[in-house]
Amino acid sequence: MCLGSGPIDVYIVTLAHADPTLAARVGTQWQQLVAEGATGGAISLFAASTTACNADLGATSNVKSVASFVAIFGDSAQADRAWGSGVFGLVPPAPGEILPGVVRGPDTGLGLSSWTYDRSNIRLASWHKSVFVALVVVSNIDAAAFKTATAAIDARLN
Repeated sequence: MCLGSGPIDVYIVTLAHADPTLAARVGTQWQQLVAEGATGGAISLFAASTTACNADLGATSNVKSVASFVAIFGDSAQADRAWGSGVFGLVPPAPGEILPGVVRGPDTGLGLSSWTYDRSNIRLASWHKSVFVALVVVSNIDAAAFKTATAAIDARLN
């Protein structure tokens, strides 16, 4: 587990020691979620090398990593609006928009308000469930492990 995993505020402070520019951007993105109603957030990063711990959501071209982020909102409507605006700059594709590697909605297995991106070295899922917004980003991890991770997180969002 990477140093800084836990409350999002702790992650941002920890990240600032390694990459102040990235930390400032993540801080701004977190404040956008707060402005949209987020009352708390947590992030967990796991990486095969500490270099990935300081990368944007742990994403690298050659190191195995998994990042998960969950934010809680005051109500489901706030969470859905925030999800639709994008989580850490990752905005859902428009309904009906067809993009390579992108799936939106129920076909993701994560519900109507969800989307996934799947390429050989990076995969991500972003979804809204109840009062929660979740984001999972994996690098250099196979599709089966990615689906297992997203399903495990989704099951905990009640």
